[in-house]
Amino acid sequence: MKPISFIQPSRNNLKYLKWSYNSIRKNLGYIHEICWADDFSNDGTWEWMQEIQKKDKNVKIHRNEGPTRLGHTILYDTLVNDYATNDIVMIYHADMYACPGLDEAVNKHIKRGVVVSGTRIEPPLHPDGPEKILYDYGIEPEEFKEQELLTWLSSSPELTHSKLGKETTEGIFAPWAIYKSDFQKINGHDPLYAPQSKEDSDIFNRFLLAGYDLVQTWEGFVYHMTCRGSRFADGAKRNPDGQVFMKGRETDEWLKQNHRSTRNFIRKWGHFVKHDALLKPIIPPKYDVGLVVVGCREDILYELEPWCSNIYVDSPLVNRYIEKEQSETDFDLKKRVQGLFDKGGNDVTLEFDAGDFNQESFNIITSLSEILLSDKELQEGSFGEFELGIFKITINNLQTYEGELIVCKKS
Repeated sequence: MKPISFIQPSRNNLKYLKWSYNSIRKNLGYIHEICWADDFSNDGTWEWMQEIQKKDKNVKIHRNEGPTRLGHTILYDTLVNDYATNDIVMIYHADMYACPGLDEAVNKHIKRGVVVSGTRIEPPLHPDGPEKILYDYGIEPEEFKEQELLTWLSSSPELTHSKLGKETTEGIFAPWAIYKSDFQKINGHDPLYAPQSKEDSDIFNRFLLAGYDLVQTWEGFVYHMTCRGSRFADGAKRNPDGQVFMKGRETDEWLKQNHRSTRNFIRKWGHFVKHDALLKPIIPPKYDVGLVVVGCREDILYELEPWCSNIYVDSPLVNRYIEKEQSETDFDLKKRVQGLFDKGGNDVTLEFDAGDFNQESFNIITSLSEILLSDKELQEGSFGEFELGIFKITINNLQTYEGELIVCKKS
């Protein structure tokens, strides 16, 4: 058995963290290291961590002293790089219960160049999918039906096979384990997404581009309460008929940060998050695209800027947009947003009049990578000019740049 370092940042999630800790020690023993980061909590998390560390010598603890949260995007990497002492690390949420045999299943498949995910069993708070199991064994630790879950697991040999009849499938989601050296080889998570949201999709893309195999084992499980942090801070409840749902809508904090991170993901990758049904990333080519927009308005500039390398608009818009938006991204918007007279130099250029822009036009821009990739003549090098909808498109080169995104460039 190779020991694993469990990586668990937490913010105001004490009751879930206690529940998670007890499951690791009860079901997996004390061979594995647990690395905790308290993200400026005010619910007693740090005091509890200190008490546990006095009793459990295989626990490492770190605290963000504030005055604001750092988020798990930053703290995952702090724990991996500065605290974890084992060769294998596992990104592990604070609202996950470790089922017996999880560590054995990870050990069975883990090796250098391979990322191994456990399989999630979840209450029906989110839609079902082929990569997980929906079953209601409780929506809060105080009502968790632990013995029912353990009995079901031990008496269900078919659970060693996925819904596709395989012992492993190809996809990735937390909890996932990796050799620490492989994690560090691509420089961990990108702080572009701090404090959270889309950092996982970003690193999953980079794992795949780096040539790592993505293995989901159907012999190792966690019970996952789901989204017990900034997204649904009020937790879950059930109605008199027994149906379960989140108590409140997604928090304003999470919604704002998710919107910010989505725009930054598009800036970096040139597309929305994409994956197949088993959560294996789909990565379209990243092209160098310039948009030349005559008569651009501020709302159109806001919608289109993330979807290109450069956007060229009427000069009065440039500084106003940069002043409003620069605080929302680490990308240098002075390089991305320029005046119409600065146009030129991009591999792919789309020119159009903003007065003609509509939803159909926007769909072309968001699907541009796939459109260019599917054009056989373009892929064979027949470059030049053509029209598509409202766009005059000039192709000078179809070099792709996604390979340059594998190693995170941190300032």
